[in-house]
Amino acid sequence: MSQLVSQIKGVTSRVLRKEFGFQGERLWSPSYFASSAGGASIETVREYIKSQDEPD
Repeated sequence: MSQLVSQIKGVTSRVLRKEFGFQGERLWSPSYFASSAGGASIETVREYIKSQDEPD
């Protein structure tokens, strides 16, 4: 997982630097977060995320 995230960050950093001219600025934090939804459907995950924006 860490190698995949590192590769994605590297590629997107190069693309963004080329397209928008970022120079010498750090684009990504060296850390990342990964989690599992325990086999829940994508719709269940979407509904859960959507409900997080709504106050009680």
